[in-house]
Amino acid sequence: MSFRKGSKVWLEDKELAWMEGEVVDLKDKLFVVLTSQRKKISVSAERLLPRDIDEDLGGGHVDDMTKLTYLNEPGVLYNLKRRYALNEIYTYTGTILIAVNPFTKLPHLYNEYMMEQYKGVRLGDLSPHVFAVADSSYRAMMSEERSQSILVSGESGAGKTETTKLIMQYLTFVGGRASTDHRSVEQQVLESNPLLEAFGNAKTVRNDNSSRFGKFVEIQFDASGRISGAAIRTYLLERSRLVQITNPERNFHCFYQLCASQTCVEKYKLGDPSGFHYLNQSKTYELEGTSNADEFVRTKRAMDIIGISIDDQEAIFRTLAAILHLGNIEFSPGKDYDSSIIDNPKSLFHLQMAADLFMCDSKLLVATLISRSIQTNEGIIVKALDCEAAAANRDALAKTVYSRLFDWLVENINKSIGQDEDSKIQIGVLDIYGFECFTNNSFEQFCINFANEKLQQHFNEHVFKMEQEEYSNEEINWSYIEFIDNQDVLDLIEKKPIGIISLLDEACMFPKSTHETFSTKLFQSFKSHKRLEKTKFSETNFTLSHYAGKVTYQTDSFLDKNRDYVIMEHCNLLSSSKCTFVSGLFLSSQEESSRSSYKFSSVSSRFKQQLQALMETLNTTEPHYIRCVKPNSLNRPQIFENQSVLHQLRCGGVLEAVRISLAGYPTRRTYFEFVDRFGILALELMDGSYDEKTITKAILDKLNLDNFQLGFTKVFLRAGQIAILDMKRSEVLDHAAKFIQSRFRTFIARKDFLLTRQNSISLQAFCRGCLARRIYENKRKTVAAVIIQKYFKRWMMNRTFSQIRSSALFIQSIVRGFIARQKFSCFKEHRAALLIQSTWRRRKVLQNFKHCRNSAVAIQCAWRQKLARRELRKLRVVANEAGALREAKSKLERKLEEYTWKYELERKLRLASEESKHAEVAKLQKALERSSAECKAAKSAAQKEHTKYVSAQSQLDQSLKEITNLKGSLVQMAQVKNENSNLKNMVDSLTKKTSNLESELSKARKCSDDTLEKLQDTEGNCKKLQQNLDKLEKKLSSLEKENQILRQDAVNSLTPKTFSESKYSNALALHPSVEKPVFETPTPKKYLAPFNQTLTGGSRRNRIVAEKHEENHEFLQKCIRENLGFKNGKPVAACIMYKSLLHWRAFESERTDIFNHIIEQINDVVLKESEKENDVLPYWLSNTSALLCLLQKNLRSNGFLNTPARRSSGALSFGGKVFQTLKSPTKLLGLEETLITQVDAKYPAIMFKQQLTASLEKIFGHLRESLKKQISPLLSLCIQAPKSARGHNGKLTKSPGGSVAPLPMNTHWDNIIKFLDSLMDRLRNNYVPSFFIRKLITQLFSFINIQLFNSLLLRRECCTFSNGEFVKSGLSLLEKWISDTTEEYAGTSWHELNYIRQAVGFLVIHQKRKRTLEEIRQDLCPVLSVRQIYRICSMYWDDKYSTQSVSSEVVATMREMVNRDSQNLVANSFLLDDDLSIPFSTEDLSKAIPAVDPTDVDLPKSLSDLPSAQFLACNNNELVVA
Repeated sequence: MSFRKGSKVWLEDKELAWMEGEVVDLKDKLFVVLTSQRKKISVSAERLLPRDIDEDLGGGHVDDMTKLTYLNEPGVLYNLKRRYALNEIYTYTGTILIAVNPFTKLPHLYNEYMMEQYKGVRLGDLSPHVFAVADSSYRAMMSEERSQSILVSGESGAGKTETTKLIMQYLTFVGGRASTDHRSVEQQVLESNPLLEAFGNAKTVRNDNSSRFGKFVEIQFDASGRISGAAIRTYLLERSRLVQITNPERNFHCFYQLCASQTCVEKYKLGDPSGFHYLNQSKTYELEGTSNADEFVRTKRAMDIIGISIDDQEAIFRTLAAILHLGNIEFSPGKDYDSSIIDNPKSLFHLQMAADLFMCDSKLLVATLISRSIQTNEGIIVKALDCEAAAANRDALAKTVYSRLFDWLVENINKSIGQDEDSKIQIGVLDIYGFECFTNNSFEQFCINFANEKLQQHFNEHVFKMEQEEYSNEEINWSYIEFIDNQDVLDLIEKKPIGIISLLDEACMFPKSTHETFSTKLFQSFKSHKRLEKTKFSETNFTLSHYAGKVTYQTDSFLDKNRDYVIMEHCNLLSSSKCTFVSGLFLSSQEESSRSSYKFSSVSSRFKQQLQALMETLNTTEPHYIRCVKPNSLNRPQIFENQSVLHQLRCGGVLEAVRISLAGYPTRRTYFEFVDRFGILALELMDGSYDEKTITKAILDKLNLDNFQLGFTKVFLRAGQIAILDMKRSEVLDHAAKFIQSRFRTFIARKDFLLTRQNSISLQAFCRGCLARRIYENKRKTVAAVIIQKYFKRWMMNRTFSQIRSSALFIQSIVRGFIARQKFSCFKEHRAALLIQSTWRRRKVLQNFKHCRNSAVAIQCAWRQKLARRELRKLRVVANEAGALREAKSKLERKLEEYTWKYELERKLRLASEESKHAEVAKLQKALERSSAECKAAKSAAQKEHTKYVSAQSQLDQSLKEITNLKGSLVQMAQVKNENSNLKNMVDSLTKKTSNLESELSKARKCSDDTLEKLQDTEGNCKKLQQNLDKLEKKLSSLEKENQILRQDAVNSLTPKTFSESKYSNALALHPSVEKPVFETPTPKKYLAPFNQTLTGGSRRNRIVAEKHEENHEFLQKCIRENLGFKNGKPVAACIMYKSLLHWRAFESERTDIFNHIIEQINDVVLKESEKENDVLPYWLSNTSALLCLLQKNLRSNGFLNTPARRSSGALSFGGKVFQTLKSPTKLLGLEETLITQVDAKYPAIMFKQQLTASLEKIFGHLRESLKKQISPLLSLCIQAPKSARGHNGKLTKSPGGSVAPLPMNTHWDNIIKFLDSLMDRLRNNYVPSFFIRKLITQLFSFINIQLFNSLLLRRECCTFSNGEFVKSGLSLLEKWISDTTEEYAGTSWHELNYIRQAVGFLVIHQKRKRTLEEIRQDLCPVLSVRQIYRICSMYWDDKYSTQSVSSEVVATMREMVNRDSQNLVANSFLLDDDLSIPFSTEDLSKAIPAVDPTDVDLPKSLSDLPSAQFLACNNNELVVA
């Protein structure tokens, strides 16, 4: 393959297997490649592989390997790596599923809702998943009636067992059934896994829970697709692990679980695993994150579910303990050279324990271990065994017991589950070990790889067959395609008479054969075989070239592990055990007798036979393949080791499938995809006048390509052709880029020239402007100088005139001032003389006045002093009374504290009463009485305090008056100043004290007011409690009434005969003229049967009543069956039925079946017509809601207590009836009682209301589900934009005339709008209340949101930019429809689309890489969870502008958050769940549905001929006359 400069390539690397690079130069036929690590390497073209230049677009990964542009090893490897980094662990390769072990829990991928999403979906429509493969096999089984098989393979730790569990979990989901013994088949199949894991799994170097056996589970189905039985087959249990393990591996799990059980340790004398030889060969006893004790409990629970009895469980554990004790027996050399004995006390203890647990003779056990008997013609010869042979004999016994125990478990599991012998179809799930290649490979690896070679041949045939089918479907020639086969390897291993297995069996049959002789004969027999090689450093090891690579086997233990002697001494010993379980494992048979106690059996031959039987089973089924991959050897998440994964892809046959595809036409593209990518190679054909197939052929012919074929829907290209096309496309793009660059450079140069020219013109204009401005400046300066001279001369003349004028004015002002000063001095002297005279006269008069005043003051002071002393004595008495005021104050404070304490007590009592108000009603009443008494006491105390306060206030007023008097007297006492000052101080102190007293009194008044308010609040609370108590008593009374109704109904049901007889006897005793129409109430026909139909009057009357009941039933049935329509928006059927029931007094009847008849008829009509797209469901939704509204408005449930009074009214006199008639004027016209008045309903009427509510909910549910079924096909077309709407390379196609062809972008969305419009028309035409329309539309939009959002997250082709625009345009149509429908009918429908709106809004925003996680979570997608945002980001790809998704930092942050949630076991699925609940209650109906008045509804003409409807016709006629 030729590469050019700039080509993107893959380069081989020792560490990374393959690494990214770009060709930067070509030197000496070597390409210089710039690697992703910025290193330049010169390599030849043979070490390079092409890489897609557009691989970074579309998220950088594909969900199906066949979609890769270059299907090669590095493309497959890095596609898996990119998907694994996004937690996308499943990937398709055609129909093959590759599952990468995430090493973390992903609960959102395996819940029941995810199963529901993949149920019935075609493989490839949704994201890759193990459920998709399981569903595909199940659907193929049901459609083709052919058995299927699912082959799960992979190396140890890749997740095969977990994948098998998930497959069975899904198959039980789609085909599960309940069993009669409370243990379903599927449950037993799933619960058999822990049991088989405990006895068949062990820790290996690569996996803590590696299956050491192969398992094929056959799940059998009946003709209807339900599980009818199951069977489990096992292959090649690794028995050698029981006696020999290496560090850090472990033995089988069951031994460690047994040692962790305290009861088993004490019962079977066990202990720590380090004390047993079979377990302490490795120092690993515990598994990280696993408890052996918990696993033991889980194993026991699995045994219980499977059906293993307690005795058998006890025997199983005893057998396991015996094996452990058997392994601790050590042998010592005996007296003879080749003999051995057991003389160690510890070994003797373990020997005795093993014998006790096996329930056999210990001496016989010793003899069996240290000797061997040979039967000859002369008799039995007993041969002693040396220590090594005795140890081998001991290990053989342990392996034999354990293998038979394992076979017994499998057999009993199959018996417990039960096989369906009549089943003709089944699904087999094969969980088998993958290809193994270790440093040391022994006999187990040889058998495992032999099985994988067989399965690989089957896999190659299947892949080749699938290739042939696709070529045949597309009708292309495929006869020359070479099929890659590995039959030569299989012949080398299993061919008779000369094959590795045959040679091995032959060597095992000779006692003196060794692995050296086996290897020598092997190399002699296959000297020139290309698949067999001899190693350089060993004479016995050999290398086989398997499909996955070369494996070197060490033959040291081949012969020992292949020998499976059946030692008769062992069988005889254990068959004689007193334990029926152990003896049952070794049933004696006469046919087993032989000359030797050893009967040879080959493990490899038996395994070959089992494998052949398995292949025959697989050949009769349609296979499905799942390849499990282990991403790293550390068993940790988010670590991807390229070399290890590439090796597993080779071992799993994935790369072999790639090679098969490369042998044919590996590159397959639909015509649309081909034209979309390579249409630029023939732009002259892209005008829209040619179809895509014609354009494809023209492009390939234009490039002279021959290695291609055109199918119906795809173009098939041979290997290398896509590289030529990409190279031509790159050349066209390079030429276009150069053309664009040249045009751009021309544009830049012209732009620079125009800018330079503009700048030069601007510079010239600036220079000319500068010269003109200078000339203008000179001229302006000359004119300015002339003006300045003119104004200066003017200023000089003005200045001279001003100086002369100011001098004249100054002289005049001096003269005038001198004259004025002389006049002012004369005036001043005259004024001073007058002032002196007036002052002297004033002084003389003032002296006389002061002398008189001082004399009067002296007399007054003497008198006032005398009075002041008298008042002083009184003030001292008042001061002594101030102490009494303080005591009054303290008393008030104590009472205030007492009031606060009482308030706190009342508050606590009120809280206590609120908490126990339902249970302690009597206590609340007593507390209410105590609080009222205390309230009265507080009121009286407050009144007393108020009187005291009034008296204190009067005393204070008097003291204030006295103080004012004292102040006046003290002012006049001038002679006794010292005493006055003391009195003033005392007055000040008294004023302060009085002010303090006033403030304290005000505070006390406020406190008393607060206590009064709180007491009033407590009184209000007590009143509220009393009201609540009254309400509770009312509810209690209503419940008692309903209970009494139910009791009475129970009593009546116990004595139906007496009830009916008394009823009819009373009715027959009445006079016909006085008798009320009680027989119009329908009576059950079973009560009429006992009466003899004779010609007597009573029997005739009974026959008339029965006929009347039948007529009533016919009338109601016709009302229900026919569509009576509506009148003035009222449903006619509901109104007619209600009026009829009211007329027949059915609501007041204690026993009637008419209500059940109505409910049955309505349900029959709804069930028959619900599947049809008609108006039956909206019609009956309107009728049932109206009828229920009438019942809720007009029925009372307390009429049962007044039944005796109402029955007595039936025997009223004629006058009483006339009186009742006069009370109801409408009866004079022959009408019934007013329908608005409430009726006392009996128990059947109450039950009828509940049944009608249930029918209403059922009708609403049927209508909702019917609408979902109708809209689902439309939604499936609306989630993905039509291909024609995308155009080629992001452009609209053009018609031949050059005009843009209009694309029907919203055709599918228009269908949604039409569907919604028709729905609204149907609902409005049937007068469905707006309440139901609002609820229905809201739930329908919620379903639209769920379907679109889930489809968006499950289908990668939907997470594109153009598809986001398509869905967004459709959502805008829905928004317009909602706004046009108004909130009355649409409600909150627009808010129900929040998830899909925000998800689509995120798809169509630009520059996603600049968005932070906080911006996405808070601004763009606040409703979406992190897991949902992460899912969208990992699946997004821009098919329009080739932009990238969010930054790697944001993706890494979200991945950490998602992994943290997964580790915390938060099962928050990224999918939305559908809400199937009924969105309203009975209380909502009574409030939301408008009242219906049935009085003005006329009887339809179709019912007027019925006799039972005549009363309605008479009523209508009388109303017309009136």
